Amino acid sequence: MIQPDRTTEVALAKKYGTVAAMDEVGRGAIAGPVGVGCVLVKELMGPVPEGLADSKMLRPKARAGLVNAITSWAVEYGLGYASNSEIDRWGIVAALRLAGRRALAKVSKADVVLLDGSHNWLSIPSPDLLTPVDHPDLDTSLPEVPPVITQVKADANCCAVAAASVLIKVDRDRYMESLPDPGYSWASNKGYASAAHKAGLAELGVSSFHRRSWHLPGISEDHLK
Repeated sequence: MIQPDRTTEVALAKKYGTVAAMDEVGRGAIAGPVGVGCVLVKELMGPVPEGLADSKMLRPKARAGLVNAITSWAVEYGLGYASNSEIDRWGIVAALRLAGRRALAKVSKADVVLLDGSHNWLSIPSPDLLTPVDHPDLDTSLPEVPPVITQVKADANCCAVAAASVLIKVDRDRYMESLPDPGYSWASNKGYASAAHKAGLAELGVSSFHRRSWHLPGISEDHLK
């Protein structure tokens, strides 16, 4: 297992100041919200929580066991979500950005964002004449986005991003496990298209938690109207 370190976030903290490390979860699910975790760090921090790693590399019990240590270690942290209905209305990229800004709204202003991946989905694009007035990008009640630095596999290589990934993964998993479940197996698949989830869709049809604008396995467009 790759052990993350603080090299990138310390370099950014020296150059910019406070770093908001961010990661998303739920982008590829067919049900439930998309979530973004945010962990604020500075150049000088206490010891990194023991066992910290990319959330995908940890067993559920290990992830849950890290939450208290991470929240104590972080300068601040915030979690933000966009619902399946918001994903259907605005699309996944705008929904990710909305969830990210909601996470940023829960922490003090950062000077720079360290974002996992190669695509900067967080920075707000310039609106055009076709942008609806109620588009979430135009919501001035949410914070502006600081400069964004992307890094591939930051969730595996950077301590703060790994910490954000663990917090949002644990929180979203718990939410999905809490949903009423007539037979979709939310607790095991967390909204992703597992065999049990597909079987539930075939038997029960689409629920209010599904992303109706997505291609849902075994569901025709006629059943989404």
